[in-house]
Amino acid sequence: MSSSNMAVQSQISRMTVGAVMEREVTTASPQAKGSAIARLMLEGFGGVPIVDAQRRLVGVVTEHDLLTVIDRGTSLDGITAEDIMSRNPYSLPPESSVGTLVHVFRASGLIRAPVVDATGVLVGIVARRDILRLYVEAAEKPTS
Repeated sequence: MSSSNMAVQSQISRMTVGAVMEREVTTASPQAKGSAIARLMLEGFGGVPIVDAQRRLVGVVTEHDLLTVIDRGTSLDGITAEDIMSRNPYSLPPESSVGTLVHVFRASGLIRAPVVDATGVLVGIVARRDILRLYVEAAEKPTS
């Protein structure tokens, strides 16, 4: 690896998650029907954060969760997010470094991670693809 690539990698690793996260996050309430969540996923979301009325993160529903419901022969209209969500999902504060998140993604197999403030309010989401985009774009920038 060239010294310029190492410098770029080091710079990106030190960036904060808050600087790279997606701030506009599609969410659902705990009472949302499975079919409504499935429709959100058809728009390209592999997981939907579940938030309460104060927008605090209470869970996540993934494609895997919905496929499990289907495999059991249950109607997606017959379940709610609260019935199938992963409670207390992994989340991180916006001050976390991108380098730390890369390690978490590699160790856990997570695809995306909700970003929450100190009170647990959802403020963003960051996906593995967002991190890859940072590195690719940085590598493609001409050096002066």
